[in-house]
Amino acid sequence: MDSFIYSINATVPIFLVMIVGWVIKQLGVIDEHFVSKANKYVFHVALPVLLFQQISSADMTSQFDIRFVLYCMLATTAFFVIIWVVTELLMKDDTQKGSFVQCACRSSAAILGMAFIQNMYSSTGMAPLMIVSAVPLFNIYSVIILTLKAHPEVKTGSAVKKEPHSAVIKRAFINVLKNPIIIGIVLGLPFSLLHVQFPVIINKTLTSIAQTATPIALIVIGAGFEGRKAIKKIKPTVIATFIKLIGIAAVCLPIAVAMGYRNQELVAILIMVASPTTVSCYIMSENMDNDGVLASSIIVLTTLLSSITLTGWIYLLRSMGLI
Repeated sequence: MDSFIYSINATVPIFLVMIVGWVIKQLGVIDEHFVSKANKYVFHVALPVLLFQQISSADMTSQFDIRFVLYCMLATTAFFVIIWVVTELLMKDDTQKGSFVQCACRSSAAILGMAFIQNMYSSTGMAPLMIVSAVPLFNIYSVIILTLKAHPEVKTGSAVKKEPHSAVIKRAFINVLKNPIIIGIVLGLPFSLLHVQFPVIINKTLTSIAQTATPIALIVIGAGFEGRKAIKKIKPTVIATFIKLIGIAAVCLPIAVAMGYRNQELVAILIMVASPTTVSCYIMSENMDNDGVLASSIIVLTTLLSSITLTGWIYLLRSMGLI
C-alpha cells in the first residue's frame, strides 16, 4: 500500500499539471505563441540546466560499479535498436516513427528516478550511476532517431527537398554535438568526478532555473495536447505505452536479477526501464520536426498508468524478496 500511495503521489501531480496546461490554454490565459517560446526555453535552457545540476551534484565515484554501468548502457542500446528495427518493419506511417521509438524507450529517469529511490531507501543509492549511464544514451539515440525521421513538411505544410543519406547522417552527428540536453550532461560529468562544490549564489541560481524545467514542460504538453488528433493515434499510443511500462521491463528485469542485482540497484534499473515517458520527449519531438501530438499522447497515458504499473512491479519484486 505504501508503494501504491507513493506512486500515486509521484505521478498524479504530473498528470494534473498537464491538465492545468490544457485548461489555461482553453481559457485563453496562454496561446500558441507562449507554447512555442516555452518549448524553446525548456529545450535550450531549463532541461540542460536541470541535468547539469543533477549530474554535477551526483556522487558517482564512491559507488562506481563497472558491471552496473555496462548493464545500463547495453540494455539501453539494445532496446532502442530492437524497438527501432521492429518499428521500421511494422509501422506504415513514417512521420510517427521517430516519436514512437523515442517515447517507447525514454524513461523519466532523471526527473523521477532519484526521488523514487530516495523515498524507498532514504538514499539515492545507484540512481546517479544509472542516470549517468543511461540518460546520455537516451538523448543521443533520440537525437539520431528524430533527425533521421524528421518530417519538416508536416509542420510547414509544404514540400521539402529530400536530403541524400550522407547529408542526413552528417546532420544527425552535428545535432548530437549541438543538442543542449546532451551538452548539459557532458558539462556536468567533470564537476561530479572532481567533486566540485559551487558557491551558494551559483547553486541557488542553477536550482531556480532547474526547478522551472518540469512544470513548464508539463504545462506546454497539456497546452499542446490535441484530443481529436490524439484519438486518431490511439493505436500507436497504446502500443508504445505497453512497451514503455511493461514490455521492456519484462525482458530487462529478469536479466538484472540473474546478474545478481537486488534492492537499490534493482529499483534503479526498474526506474530506467519502466518509469513513464519523460516530458522532454515532447519538447524534442516538437523542436526536431517530429510528431508532437503522438509524443504528448504517449506521455499523458504512460504518466496516468505508471502509478499502477510501477506499484505492480514493486509489489512483484518485494514478494519475491528481491527488494
